[in-house]
Amino acid sequence: MFMQIQEERHKTPQIDVLIPAIEKDLGTLPLVIDAVRKYVKHPIGEIIIVAPWKQRIINLCERKGCRFVHEDTVLPITKKDIHYQSKTWDRTGWLYQQLLKLNGDTLCTSPYYMVIDADTVLIRPHVFKIGDKTVFYCRDWSQGEYFNTYRKLMGKHRSARLSFVTHYMLFERSKVKQLKQTIESKHNSSWYTAIMKSMNRSKQFAFSEFETYGNFLYSTSAHKMILKPALNKSLHLSNTQITPSRMSSLAKRYRSISLHKRKGYVKAVRSVRP
Repeated sequence: MFMQIQEERHKTPQIDVLIPAIEKDLGTLPLVIDAVRKYVKHPIGEIIIVAPWKQRIINLCERKGCRFVHEDTVLPITKKDIHYQSKTWDRTGWLYQQLLKLNGDTLCTSPYYMVIDADTVLIRPHVFKIGDKTVFYCRDWSQGEYFNTYRKLMGKHRSARLSFVTHYMLFERSKVKQLKQTIESKHNSSWYTAIMKSMNRSKQFAFSEFETYGNFLYSTSAHKMILKPALNKSLHLSNTQITPSRMSSLAKRYRSISLHKRKGYVKAVRSVRP
């Protein structure tokens, strides 16, 4: 079995892995990293953790053999430059981590890089390239506002019927660069500024990096995309509540699980009475 897995990995292209994270993800992040190494059937160049400068995160990167990148060094802007909130919610960090993912082409060196959320754990083997085609894991529902932003951003409607929002995706560095150049040429501004200006910021769910990249590719290269059902299960549990036997049982029905206990990137804002 080990030799078979090694042979499969030699047939597939090397990829890097990029995981944006915050300190509250430290409970799930080790599981995410271990599962990527176990279930991604590609040679992995680097696993890059993009996060705030926190010693506990840096220590984890050292233990797990990952490269730490301070999130403030990835873009010309930082989280402080993004204002995406209302009186009842704050999604500034949620948007910021999407922009970090889209600039992964400047951090990674392999032709492809996989991004995965820091609370999503793979529980089945994954291959993202089959010949010259890329595998995308999809679901059948999304947020309508994502596509309103996409239309303003790209000047056209969505092209795919399915949703690409599944917590992880393989990006091709050259295609990400092409997407950002297309956005900049259309808006005569930086790609991240164009994204923020195209969003209706009164809406909680106004932009998706996965929908944007997926539909950008689908509009011209649908024949080079393989769409598979995501089979992701959201669980409101902590990492300590997920036992190996429970993972094994879940793997019979699902490809991945998302442990939605963290609240740093998406947080509610409570009104404070005087």
